[in-house]
Amino acid sequence: MARNQCLSRLTILLVVICLIISVVGCKSLTQKTEPAEIVYGLTLIPSGIDPHIHASSELGIPLRSVYDTLVYQDLETREFVPGLAESWDVSPDGLTYTFKLRQDVTFHDGTAFNAEAVRVNLERILDPAANSLKAAQLLGPVQEVRVDSEYSMTIVLSKPFVPLLDGLSQPYIGMASPAALSEYDVEIYQFHQVGTGPYRFVEYIVNDRLVLERNVDYNWGPSVVVNPGVPKVDRIVFRFFTDPASRALALQSGDAQIMGELLPTDARYLSDEEAVQLVSVGIPGQPLQFLFNTAQMPTSSLEVRQALLLATDRQAIVQSVFQGYSPVAYGPLSSTTLYYTPSVEGYYAYNPVQADALFNSTGWIDSDDDGWRDDLGAPLEIVLVVPPWGLAPEVAQLLESQWESVLKVQVQIKQVASFPMLSDEANKGEYNAISLNFAGLDPTVLNSFFLSDGMRNWSRYTDPELDDWLLAAQAEMDPGLRAGLYRLIQERIMEQALVLPVREYVNLNGVQPEVHGLHFDIQGWYPYLVDLELSP
Repeated sequence: MARNQCLSRLTILLVVICLIISVVGCKSLTQKTEPAEIVYGLTLIPSGIDPHIHASSELGIPLRSVYDTLVYQDLETREFVPGLAESWDVSPDGLTYTFKLRQDVTFHDGTAFNAEAVRVNLERILDPAANSLKAAQLLGPVQEVRVDSEYSMTIVLSKPFVPLLDGLSQPYIGMASPAALSEYDVEIYQFHQVGTGPYRFVEYIVNDRLVLERNVDYNWGPSVVVNPGVPKVDRIVFRFFTDPASRALALQSGDAQIMGELLPTDARYLSDEEAVQLVSVGIPGQPLQFLFNTAQMPTSSLEVRQALLLATDRQAIVQSVFQGYSPVAYGPLSSTTLYYTPSVEGYYAYNPVQADALFNSTGWIDSDDDGWRDDLGAPLEIVLVVPPWGLAPEVAQLLESQWESVLKVQVQIKQVASFPMLSDEANKGEYNAISLNFAGLDPTVLNSFFLSDGMRNWSRYTDPELDDWLLAAQAEMDPGLRAGLYRLIQERIMEQALVLPVREYVNLNGVQPEVHGLHFDIQGWYPYLVDLELSP
């Protein structure tokens, strides 16, 4: 009897031990199989996210990893390196680019990548009916896209266009599945995107989230990434934090592990507290700027535009709004952009006395001693149109204070909520200055803004000689001659006071300590998500 009781107790003990082992084992198994996920904070809700059609930098942050590009550009050497194209040749006259393509790549939907797929993508972008806002401009004067064999294709230009490889390296010309493009129309495709990249597009819910999951078949990453194979993070969820004040709070609470465009004051605080790692990335292209409307009084006067520039204390703005994180901008290009010329740094140093005297010379004076310059019996007014991003509204408020104090002109700030609304205001033309800038390493970013017939010639300035320089510069294959042309271009833009440059863009990214490997491509905005890792 006693022996049986002992056996019974031993049996129960063994069962309990097995249950404990089973539970612990299940828990351990759960921990091993639970997907690694990162929440990445985006700061702008784009009006559309099809990279072939839309233009925002925000869409490229997730989509750089959904799509591969034919070529990539090395951050350190600035050399172009293979992507989906293994190699390429450029004809001596710069009109023909022939690409040999990889033969081991498939799209996320199983469609084979080949020369026909490249043709479909490029012709989709170039179709005038697509109304491409950026990608088509990156391709320049493409005349023909020719399939030579299954894995060889040629791009033929009507005239030389030196930035073609630069354009082909950007996510706006990422290669999409021809099957998916055929299945969905332009409006619907943006919700069902299919590329070849390290992450698959899972869903996009406007105003809420965009979800990517890793491509377990990926093994063709370019040399610009550390990990050319399958990503280590299973899932990345992009959420929108349009209120700048919410971004630091989201990092501190754990609602996001990565956050771009932190407020400079928050970046200073978080960095000092060592609560997060701060990754500062300078953005090449155009600085935060205001384009002066040369077709609207009083900024139709060169002297008025020059006076407004002289009355702007840019150093004070950079220190106050951007906490010194951003360099002061002096011209239409940031200093990290190809062929930036330091000669523009000698233009328009802050000089309130000279600004006031120059404005007086225009005849806009305070004749009734009411404290304001006169405009047909009413105070003279300067109308600023500003978008919500890049702290442009805060900059506009300081411009209002400085210009009203120094020049005795009233400033009306008209803030819009989106890029389409900004474009609508530009089309109306009822403004004196409007804020817009595009990123880009190659200075052809200037063309759409300063060509007389440019898509975004919001200065409404016409200059045949400037047109000739801009067109010659994009075709010039000699780097020295090209640099000389861009020096003339930048100096002419500032001599004519077409823009008020304020600060060079610096993206302040906050990263929680458990996240490693965040780095960006040469354009500055777009992360290589394939290299992200999470601490155990």
